[in-house]
Amino acid sequence: MSLTPMMEQYLRTKQEYEDAILFFHLGDFYEMFFEDAEIASRVLEITLTGRDGGPLGRVPMCGVPCHAANSYIARLVEKGYKVAVCEQVEDPKSAKGIVHREVTRVVTPGTVIEGQFLDDKANNYLCALYRGGDAWALAAADVSTGELLVTALPEAESKGAVLDELLRLAPREILVPESMASELTAQALLFPAVITPRPDSVFASDAAMDVIERQFGEAARREPWARHPLTGPAVGGLIAYLAETQKRPLSHIRTVRQYATGQYMVLDAATRRNLELTNSIADGSRKGTLLSVLDNTETAMGGRLLKNWIEQPLLDPRRIAERQGALAAIADNALLRESLRASLRRIYDLERLAARVAYGSANARDLLALKNSLSATAELKEILKQTDEPFLNGLERSLDPCADVRELIQQAIDEDAPVTIRDGGLIKAGFDAEVDQLRSLARDGKEWLCSFEARERERTGIRSLKVGYNRVFGYYIEVTRANLDLVPESYIRRQTLANAERFVTPELKEYEDKILGAQDRLLEREYHLFLDIRERVSNEVGRLQQLAASVACLDALNALAVAAVRHGFRAPQVDEEDRIEIKAGRHPVVEQALGAGAFVPNDALLNAEQRLVLITGPNMAGKSTYMRQVALIVLMAQIGSFVPAESARIGVVDRIFTRIGASDDLAGGASTFMVEMRECRTIVKNATSRSLIIMDEVGRGTSTFDGMSLARALVEYIAERIGAKTLFSTHYHELTDLESLPGVVNYTTTVAEDGEGIVFLHKVVPGKSNRSYGLHVARLAGLPEEILQRAAAVLIELESEKKAAVPAPKPPVQVLQMELFGSPEAHSVLEQVRRANIMGMTPLEAINQIYGWQRMLLSESDKKHTKVGRKP
Repeated sequence: MSLTPMMEQYLRTKQEYEDAILFFHLGDFYEMFFEDAEIASRVLEITLTGRDGGPLGRVPMCGVPCHAANSYIARLVEKGYKVAVCEQVEDPKSAKGIVHREVTRVVTPGTVIEGQFLDDKANNYLCALYRGGDAWALAAADVSTGELLVTALPEAESKGAVLDELLRLAPREILVPESMASELTAQALLFPAVITPRPDSVFASDAAMDVIERQFGEAARREPWARHPLTGPAVGGLIAYLAETQKRPLSHIRTVRQYATGQYMVLDAATRRNLELTNSIADGSRKGTLLSVLDNTETAMGGRLLKNWIEQPLLDPRRIAERQGALAAIADNALLRESLRASLRRIYDLERLAARVAYGSANARDLLALKNSLSATAELKEILKQTDEPFLNGLERSLDPCADVRELIQQAIDEDAPVTIRDGGLIKAGFDAEVDQLRSLARDGKEWLCSFEARERERTGIRSLKVGYNRVFGYYIEVTRANLDLVPESYIRRQTLANAERFVTPELKEYEDKILGAQDRLLEREYHLFLDIRERVSNEVGRLQQLAASVACLDALNALAVAAVRHGFRAPQVDEEDRIEIKAGRHPVVEQALGAGAFVPNDALLNAEQRLVLITGPNMAGKSTYMRQVALIVLMAQIGSFVPAESARIGVVDRIFTRIGASDDLAGGASTFMVEMRECRTIVKNATSRSLIIMDEVGRGTSTFDGMSLARALVEYIAERIGAKTLFSTHYHELTDLESLPGVVNYTTTVAEDGEGIVFLHKVVPGKSNRSYGLHVARLAGLPEEILQRAAAVLIELESEKKAAVPAPKPPVQVLQMELFGSPEAHSVLEQVRRANIMGMTPLEAINQIYGWQRMLLSESDKKHTKVGRKP
């Protein structure tokens, strides 16, 4: 027994797309077979049936209706699967033998373009990575908007910078050469992306350059990013994948924007997480983030741009001042602000509409949305003419409402057009004479037949005469046998029945030719007219994308102005001076959670004389909130926003580092303390004197003495070697004596004691704290009184023992260092350190090795200390 032609066709197609679930078009359904059917039935929760596969026996099968396919594809893609859509590409009525089918697109997590698959206010990036030596390049494309970015990362910081950029872009899919797929897969747990290995040959320079020329034209070969040995292959490999999966011209991807991470304030993954810029630590949502406070955008593209601004603060005071000037003009003019909001509210996602038009997937309702959006942008242009602010004037000039495109859609597309473009009803009456004629024939056909039937009854005198229709003979006149003698000679016999005869007339036959084909011809004419209109609109996609960029910028500025007015933010002064000075600063997110007037503001000062602030005080007193608010105010100032403070003077910061909170990295095999130490390593390795460092409770992940030693050493290193502006909170009150170091000062959070209780005042003031109030905090948390009383007794015992244990005087650190490193044991440790293969150790092996070295040195230190402190 041989396979059916349909099953042979399926298996041939599936062989070409083994890594995708194949949606095979059969009639009104997309069918899946074999393993694809088993996966789809489980993921989509649809019934798994079977079909006779001839020699293959009964094969698993399931299917979904064509009209609902997009929602099912979205669910599969969301789970990380690829879907190959195999369409019937010829009319089954005219097909000779098996209907010809072919895959028309492959939907992958990184190539989604349909709106129902996407988050309106977030990009959907597909990334490609390429490495040369220790340096990397990263290309990123959002197919739904046409944006394409590329950057080369410097060799010295390449791998860490790659991970930081991937975590910032949050791609759904990452393309990598096959030769490095295993290395990247090991990092895949850091971000929820599908890793797609690609043949190394598609990244080769010559192949990449050919792809680049086909996409962007011959002139693209001379672009710096194309000639670069890393960025060119990254872009070429990415475009090649898009061409392979989308199987159509990608005319909306028109330009490549090359950028350098050094153009913006660098924010590593830990900082973005700890400051909760766009995603909350609690559940990953936008609730409780800086973005949730600032995002008052009215358009999807404005929301995406504002998110990018937050994630990439500026370093150029001139550009920051431009945004501030526009923001101030909007914030100070309530009429302007509300007029802009009203018009922006009527604008759909121009970026993704333009992309769908160019992509060839836009329907009539998309074109109507585009038309309405263009009308609103014309209003925006008129509104902006009322202001004389330079940056807004520039935006007004860049707003091209594309009146010709709007007029074409206005004249051509019916306001009540359906979603599908094959069902007719697309073209407005009066736009095309043939459509009007065919529509009239289709609409008036029944009326004519009724009139014809009435005329023939009157003319022949046959009262039972009726006009009917069947697929074989078309329209006919039916006369019963009793009235056959009244049939006129002009009637032509077509069919004889048991009790009647059927006839046609030349007039009926002529009209039949008109009305039978009218509906089919109407649908076909409307379809092709729509395709022509969509193609004419797609020729203007460059103008539409430029318009979208200008509208997005205006929307983002207006959103910041709304936030400034709503929350009482003030304009900061941003310049190149080396200082951070904040008067009555507030945390923008916590303030909203507490409600109006409940948040206690605080000042902050970091300058040449006061570079490292040691903050002590009890838990719950506001240390972490204070440090975070300083970092957020600096960041907000550098995106051009107003800030939650009475006033602020911000010297541009090149990076913000945070070491806050504690968490395990179980997938990476790192304990809480190891994660903490890695973050500290990142800070001391990359911070400069222009950086802002936030360190909260460093060292609490290990024993008290180890933790205190590490905290002290970090403070000394930052103060003496780096010179970065730093806020360092600690419960190690012993560190407060470091104020003797240049630039180190002590601050504390104030507490009012009320009998046995305390009241947190949440004020940060100069000074020290020598108490942690841990038991008071435990009481506030509701710990049982029995436990609290026992803890108080233990605390008294421990403090008594501490006072009784008077240690021998210790020699200066320098003396110990000289004596220790002159000893054989110390030289042995140093030699072992030199020879140790640190990068080849697991985290546990590294900790054990360091512990062994520490024991050797501490043992030698005790011996030396005994000699120094011994009486003669």
